[in-house]
Amino acid sequence: MSKVQRGFTLIELIVVIVILGILAATALPRFVNLQGDARAASMKGMAGSMRAAVELIRGKWLVAGSSADTTVDLADGTTVDVAISPATAAGVPLATTNGILRAAGLSTTSYTCTGTAPMSCTPAGGPAACIVTYVPTTGTVVETAATATNCQ
Repeated sequence: MSKVQRGFTLIELIVVIVILGILAATALPRFVNLQGDARAASMKGMAGSMRAAVELIRGKWLVAGSSADTTVDLADGTTVDVAISPATAAGVPLATTNGILRAAGLSTTSYTCTGTAPMSCTPAGGPAACIVTYVPTTGTVVETAATATNCQ
């Protein structure tokens, strides 16, 4: 007569648990680093938004034809403050809440920005080394510090 086996032996269960433990130990470091990657991606997105806003605002300022205009009106009724001097900054959004932050549609609850020449922005509640810098005198955006390592 053959014996019918039901269930798993203790050794089989222990082997499965050991294999799952090894898989978890190798996969866990990859998931832990995702927060820094997400912050860095957010900062890179913010930098791209700032760059696009600078070009859009400067283009609208140039099309308006008046070199004395200190604001640019967007289609949605938003008014953005711009510089009129020096010549390299003419039509470029100012490094203020009503300037580049409004032009790029950035929330002051998501990012903490300080300074005006240049303006340095970090993720709200995030590490101070995760930085994107806006230089209003030239309209350039520098994101050299927005890396996964700096944004941990």
